[in-house]
Amino acid sequence: MLQGESELTLDGKGRVAVPARFREALAGLCEGKLTVTKHPTRCLLLFPRPAWIDFRTKLLGLPMDVEAWRRIYLGSAMDVEVDGGARILLSPELRKWAGLDRELTLVGMGSRMEIWDRSRYLALEEATLASPMPESLRNMVM
Repeated sequence: MLQGESELTLDGKGRVAVPARFREALAGLCEGKLTVTKHPTRCLLLFPRPAWIDFRTKLLGLPMDVEAWRRIYLGSAMDVEVDGGARILLSPELRKWAGLDRELTLVGMGSRMEIWDRSRYLALEEATLASPMPESLRNMVM
């Protein structure tokens, strides 16, 4: 289970350190082999390889009316590995698309993680908190 939030810094070569609390989980889940791809909210999705394979299989099984969306996810997917310095390399194309600068936020979302530009993530969080909570969630947590 990948959960929690970490503030990260992108280095000059486009690498980001995997937080210590995720390293052990990722070593066990995927031996440090990950796949990164675009998400429509302009963040990057970071999947342990087995979770990516499951997601990809489900995506490929959807009808043709999702072909353009399938292209976004599959066409931008890149396999990466955690290096000896516990970092992953994010491609210039993906960094540019997600508007990633130096300060990032990594969010564990269960079977995957999201990589956000920190200021965009904080703005989204504030907008979410300012909107009404969906009834299905309110019934669960209140």
